[in-house]
Amino acid sequence: MSASGGVRLVLLGPPGAGKGTQAKVIEERTGARQISTGDILRANRDAKTPLGVEAQTYMDAGQLVPDDVIIKMMDGEIAAMGPNASFILDGFPRTVGQAQALDTLLAKLHLGLTGILMFDADRSALIERLAGRWTNPRTGRSYHAEFNPPKVAGIDDEDGGDLIQRPDDRRDVVVDRLAEYDAKTAPLIEYYGKSPLFVRIDTLKPIDAVSHDVIAAISKNGHAA
Repeated sequence: MSASGGVRLVLLGPPGAGKGTQAKVIEERTGARQISTGDILRANRDAKTPLGVEAQTYMDAGQLVPDDVIIKMMDGEIAAMGPNASFILDGFPRTVGQAQALDTLLAKLHLGLTGILMFDADRSALIERLAGRWTNPRTGRSYHAEFNPPKVAGIDDEDGGDLIQRPDDRRDVVVDRLAEYDAKTAPLIEYYGKSPLFVRIDTLKPIDAVSHDVIAAISKNGHAA
């Protein structure tokens, strides 16, 4: 690892565990930039880069974008940040192959990870959390039928428009998503689990308590803002 003072984190965890929420907290506290696979795909697609055009052909065919295309995009994104690269990876790596490619990339750039945070959550609690979520399709603002309900059921508090339940948030789909995550990610947790940088975070605590634990985990390695 280089002597760079940047924060370079991998966030692991199932859908609904709060990775995106805590990534924003880390961004604010450290200045590190959140990088998600979806954001990179959209940016390359919109800019019509060669990799974006290639990725679009797979998406148009209803296929997953291959690892090598995602890895090349990630390579360009991180390399462009320079020797003091500071980032939070959310949704990457998803497989052991991607994790190995990330290790190779960081070694080439003389960088290293400063933390690997595993967002743990009981599966039945996650199902309730996700299956109760309702979203404003116009702004992305979300509610929860039990934990954060709108003032009027089915209506957004701010713009008065209808709320929807996204297909991904239907109970049967949530169960399938979590099963797929467990099948694909168990080897990745084993891959990273022996690292001294690997820290488990209990995400069923209140959000502020989770944020406290996240910042404490980063501070432990001397990288908190």
